[in-house]
Order: sequence, then structure tokens, then C-alpha cells
Amino acid sequence: MKKIKFILLAFIAMVTTTISFTSCSKDDTDSNYNRYQSAVDNTIKSEKKHDKALLLVAFGSTWQQAFDAFDSTVEAYKAKFPEYDVFLSFSSAICINRAAAGEHVASRNFYSPNYWLEGFGRVQYNTIVVQSLQVIPGEEYTRVINYIKDFANNNSADLDDTYLSHVKLYLGTPLMQDAETDVNNLANALDKNLSSYASKGTVALMGHGNPDTYDTYKANIRYSQLEEALQKINSNYYVGTVDMPDNYKNDVYARMKANGVTNGTVYLHPLMSIAGDHAHNDMAGDSDAPKNLNENDEEVSWKSFFNTAGYTCDNNTCIVKGLLEVEDVRALWMQHTTNAINGEPLDFYHSKNPE
Repeated sequence: MKKIKFILLAFIAMVTTTISFTSCSKDDTDSNYNRYQSAVDNTIKSEKKHDKALLLVAFGSTWQQAFDAFDSTVEAYKAKFPEYDVFLSFSSAICINRAAAGEHVASRNFYSPNYWLEGFGRVQYNTIVVQSLQVIPGEEYTRVINYIKDFANNNSADLDDTYLSHVKLYLGTPLMQDAETDVNNLANALDKNLSSYASKGTVALMGHGNPDTYDTYKANIRYSQLEEALQKINSNYYVGTVDMPDNYKNDVYARMKANGVTNGTVYLHPLMSIAGDHAHNDMAGDSDAPKNLNENDEEVSWKSFFNTAGYTCDNNTCIVKGLLEVEDVRALWMQHTTNAINGEPLDFYHSKNPE
């Protein structure tokens, strides 16, 4: 919703890595960089207990429910991987800025992955695991990969090259990295938790998706594959997005009609790691009714859309719960972490002084 405003903020975020909107002079940028790096360094030093670090990388949010989900996920990871120091990072500059400004709740500082990886290198953890908390292997996941590559190649030019040549780096993949195993595992985990709703009506899952202009790795297809896998279990499942062309709420509605589902109850559930702005507003928000059910009006919530379309869809049928709050789904991310650790380290290092 409010896409024009979002695009403007996204542009601003691209030209600054600060956690508040300030001038972009070189002195200010250097000062902010040092301040943020110092804050991360101090956190790492105060919490370092092991020689292995595990960094969880989420897109981010500004909602307390999301923060609670992230915090509980960090604690779950600490319990599952007790030999690791566990930290959390946001990849979205917009979310970092808004969280620091206290958009919905008290101000809280988060930092992007480059600060954490730099900090890990400064204290020389011998093993670093990065776990993507993305749902699909899309544009945001690519950014995570590039952060690791920059670190491995000493982007800040201040880390010991011998250390970088020996540190073990691992990357845990997104929830639906694999088109078969991951998609089917997620379908089964979702059905385990949502089957009681699917037995009474339609369950429409709202993912994010990548805009067509940067559909990295063609990751959007994972949503269609998930719908196919879910419908093999129960035909009442549908999967749409807020940003994938041809898979908006009106497209979900068209598929439902084509399958003869023209009335009944529609249960809504976010297919995102957390329940933040999209879940509370785009999915379950109180908006005006749509003027045309065949078009995707971004200002119209899914709840209002399906209610106007003649279905029972209200606050009681909105399950505002992120995937990290679903233990069976969170376990899938954790399995990806285990798989990464048990696999081969990343080969991202290249000596800056080659022979």
C-alpha cells in the first residue's frame, strides 16, 4: 500500500546506510559508519562466548509482533546451536531507519549484515554461519550472498588476509530454495497447522514476491509451486502475493472462481517470516472496498477485497501470524542451517595478493 511513498523511501534508503535520515556528506557518512560499526563491535565483544558465530538475516520490520518473533527465533537458535554465538541482522535500510525512529513501537537499533560480518572478522571467529530468513531465493537473498562475498574479499580492506583465507563460511538457504524438497516440506508444515481452517473454507496465503523487474533466480515461481503442492493435500489452499505479477489477490480470486469457489469463508494467513506491515495492513487492514474485483488496487486489503467479493472474510478469519511464529515452519529454516553446517564451506575467498 501507498506504493509511491514506498518507492520514494526505497530510493532514499539506497543512498544512505544510516539509521536516521541525515545529510549525505562524506564526513557524515564516515562518522555514521564508524558509529554503527562501533556499536556492533561492542555488542559482539560483550556477547562473545564461542569461536563460532551464527548470523540470522531478515528483511526487517517495525512491528512489535515481528520483533518478538525475531527475539524468540534468536533464543531458539541459541538452544539448537549452543556452540554458536547468535546474532540478528536486517537487510532493509528502510526497516532499519524506521525501527530506529520508533515507527510503531519504542526505538530499536538493528544493523545491516556488513557491520556484523566485519565485526566477526575483527574478533576472528573461526566459523561464521549466515542464515537467510527469506522465504524465496529472490532479490533479498542475493543481497545476503553479496554481503558474504564482500566480507570474504575484505571489502573494508582492514581484515587480516591470512584469517580470511582460513575462516569457514557457511550459508543457510531460504525457506523455499529447492523447488521440490523445500516446497513440499513447507506445504506439509503449513497443512499441519492450517488443516482445521482448510476443512471449513478457503485458506489464502499472502506472500511478498519480487516485482517482475528484479525477479532474481525466477524465485516467484516458488509461490505457484507451493500452491500446487498444497492443493495436492487440500484443494482449498491458494497462494498469492503483494508483489508478484499475475499473482495478486484478484488473481487468486479468479482461480477460486474458476474452481467453483464463489462463496464461503476465506481464511487469510501471511506467507512471510513475520507479521508486520504487510500482514497487518495489506492483508488484514480496514480499507475501502475495491471498485473493480478484476484489478489489483494496492490500497485495498485482502480482507476487504474478499469480503466485497461475497465471501465471509473479517477479523475473525485473519490469522495474523508470521511463519517464524509457526514452530514447524521455523524448524525448516533451522534444518537449512544444519544442512549448511554439515556441507562444504563457501568458496568465496580470493587473495587480494594473488601470485
